[in-house]
Amino acid sequence: MIIKKGRFVQMTFRRALFIFGSLILTLGTSVAFAQEGAAAASTNPYSALGAALAIGLAAFGGSLGQGKTAAAALEGIARNPAAQPKIFVPMIIGLALIESLVLYAFVIAFMIK
Repeated sequence: MIIKKGRFVQMTFRRALFIFGSLILTLGTSVAFAQEGAAAASTNPYSALGAALAIGLAAFGGSLGQGKTAAAALEGIARNPAAQPKIFVPMIIGLALIESLVLYAFVIAFMIK
């Protein structure tokens, strides 16, 4: 019984230490990066416009690409239902790659801003 209580106390201390360390790391890095971001935001007045255009164009192009990919895959499956496994997996991989390009543009837009 005493060993179980000791383990329980030890797990509680570890959990508290983990939570405290996570909070320190999270709050410390946000404060450190806030100073850098504030200085960078005031350098270029057109950075917000560039970020908005980057996000808009990426979302527009990504949605067109995903729509065409899904339409072509569904048309191919409708013509030959036996080829569904050979079409479905590459379609999902293609959609994931298109989405990753949109997310990449989203990250770059935030870096511009």
